[in-house]
Amino acid sequence: MTAYTATVTVRLKQGVLDPEAETTKRALERLGFDLEGLRSADRFEVDLDADSPEAATDRADEMAERLLANPTIHDYDVHVTER
Repeated sequence: MTAYTATVTVRLKQGVLDPEAETTKRALERLGFDLEGLRSADRFEVDLDADSPEAATDRADEMAERLLANPTIHDYDVHVTER
């Protein structure tokens, strides 16, 4: 088994209301920053052992589907690196 870190980034799907991002966007614009848009996201770093990067990705996908993300309102990305 090899040690991996799976980074799971979870964000709201396009069109889903994101009040945290809207508030932050307005604050940044008041500070003089010109933005087209802003989205908030949560990032989870999961350390795990697996037989291959593909197996680690599969396990992280299952974690995202079962708990970390709500597939109805969230999109997520998984990126795996060897530790």
